Amino acid sequence: MNREDLKHNRIEEARIILELIGMDAERSNVRSALVLLALADLTAESTWQESQNPMLGTAAIIKFIEEHYDKGYAPNSRETIRRFTLHQFIEVALVEENPDNPTRPKNSPKWNYRLTGHALSLLKTFGTDSWDTSLKSYITEIPGLQAKYKSSREMARIPLTLPNGEDFSLSPGGQNILIKSIVDDFCPRFTPGGQILYIGDADSKWALFENNKLQELGIHVDKHGKMPDLIVYIPERNWLVLLEAASSHGPVDAKRQDELATLFANSTAGLVYVSCFPDRKEYRKYVDKIAWESEVWCADHPTHMIHYNGERFLGPYS
Repeated sequence: MNREDLKHNRIEEARIILELIGMDAERSNVRSALVLLALADLTAESTWQESQNPMLGTAAIIKFIEEHYDKGYAPNSRETIRRFTLHQFIEVALVEENPDNPTRPKNSPKWNYRLTGHALSLLKTFGTDSWDTSLKSYITEIPGLQAKYKSSREMARIPLTLPNGEDFSLSPGGQNILIKSIVDDFCPRFTPGGQILYIGDADSKWALFENNKLQELGIHVDKHGKMPDLIVYIPERNWLVLLEAASSHGPVDAKRQDELATLFANSTAGLVYVSCFPDRKEYRKYVDKIAWESEVWCADHPTHMIHYNGERFLGPYS
C-alpha cells in the first residue's frame, strides 16, 4: 500500500472513531479527524496501538497535519479548529485543556490540549478484539468523565464576592487576577455602596451583565461595542465608573476615552474613567499615554490613586 493510501485509510479510521463516539458530521469530518490524529501523534505509518497524548497547541496541531498528512491550514484557521473541533472534543472528555497548568490565562501562547487518559486507552484498542468493549465502556462513562473534567476546570476558577455579597467566579489567569483585586480592594475604598453592573471575562465577555439597570440609566449597549472590563454604578452620586484592567491590554488613553464616551453617550449618570494596573512597574509603561481627566489605580498600592489633572479628583466631567 502506498503512502497516499495509508494516509487516506488513517484519516477514514479517525473519522469512524469520531462517529462511533457520537460526534456529529462537523466533528467527524476530515478536519476533525486530522486534529484527532495530531493529538494522538499518529502518522500514516503508525498503528493505533502506538497512540500517544502529547500536549499540543493549535499551531503544533496544524504543523503536525501539514508535515504528516500534507494538508495545509492557514494560521487564521486556529480559531476554526478551536471553536469547531477542540471545544466539542472537550465536551465529550476526549480532550483536556492545560493539564500541566489549569490556571493558565486564555491568551497565553502556552495554551495546550491533550487527549485524556480515557480517550488514549480507547484509541489504543481500535482494530483489536477489545474495541467494542472499550467503546461501550467509554460511551457509558462519558457523562461521568465530563463531570470529572468540568470539576477540575471549575476548581481552578478565581472566586470573588461582589459588593452585594453574592459569590461569583472568573476563569483562571490573565486580567481576571487584576479584576479580582479591583473588586476586592478598589471597590470598597473608592466606590463604597457601588453596584457592579458589568464584568468582562476571557471565557465570557458578558460574564456579569445587568442590562436592565444599564437601560434605566439610558444606556443601550451594542454587544459589538468594546466594553470596559468592569462597570460600577454609585447611586448616591449618580456616577458610572468605567474601569479598564490594563494588565493584558492598554489603559484608558485618549482614543479609548473617546470610544467609551461614545458608547455611553446617553448615560444619565456621570462617567468616571479609571485605568487599573497590577503594579506601578506596569503603569510606568503607559505613564505618558493615560488620558487627561481620568484616574489610575495600582493593585500593589490599593489605598492610593493617581489623578491625571482636571478640576476634580475622582469624579465625572460634563
